[in-house]
Amino acid sequence: MSGEFSNKVVVITGASRGIGLGIAKAFAREGGQTVLVSSSAENLKPAAAAVNAQGGPQALPIEADLRDLTACEGVFAKVKERFNRCDVLVNCAGATKAGSFLDLADAAWTDGFALKLFGCVRMCRLFWPLLKATEGHVVNIDGGAARQPTAEFLIGGSVNAAMGNFSKGLSQLGKRDGINVNVIHPGTTETERNLQLLAQRAAASGKTVAELQAETLAKSGIRRVGKPEDIAELALFLCSERARQIQGTAIAVDGGATAGYY
Repeated sequence: MSGEFSNKVVVITGASRGIGLGIAKAFAREGGQTVLVSSSAENLKPAAAAVNAQGGPQALPIEADLRDLTACEGVFAKVKERFNRCDVLVNCAGATKAGSFLDLADAAWTDGFALKLFGCVRMCRLFWPLLKATEGHVVNIDGGAARQPTAEFLIGGSVNAAMGNFSKGLSQLGKRDGINVNVIHPGTTETERNLQLLAQRAAASGKTVAELQAETLAKSGIRRVGKPEDIAELALFLCSERARQIQGTAIAVDGGATAGYY
């Protein structure tokens, strides 16, 4: 797909590390003009350097906390002013907490929905006219807990399920407006975020992180833990012209860990 995304503007939220950064690097490698959105100015600087090293156009880093509507509007205003175009929107921002249900404060639930779900909803709504003009693509990075809820990850599972439902409904509008909307469900992936969740689950369950990692591999039967690049490769394909017939679909990238057919 060398150069396939040249002259295309790709907006990625949660792009300063982990899966979001991996996706940004992949699009830059294929010639895309990337816009890196993150609430962390500290993480954005090295992230932009890593993306720029892929050889594409210089990335545009934007610091914004997508829990806030005004911040979302600010991201859109900067992209519109700079490029007046958007071909791809990847919603990857999200940091829901794991832990014991009885110990999770009400604020943790509000925060989880505010960033991952409402941030995604707002970005889709704001960028929709630009995406319609380019017949672009939306890829929402969700999570396997949308399909397989667990007691130690109730916030994440609930938010992921809502995001998946929203994406499916939005794809119906996408059919009318020529915008492809799809979902990726990453499985266990080597990211800072994954280590943080493991620590939270360990505290809730009384087990060590190492024990939880071993249990995850044994229970799922997967051959290895995923890498951000695994998700990035699918995101590239879903946003290519070869994937135009894929609409409103949720695809797991989890090494086969999902037990159910759906």
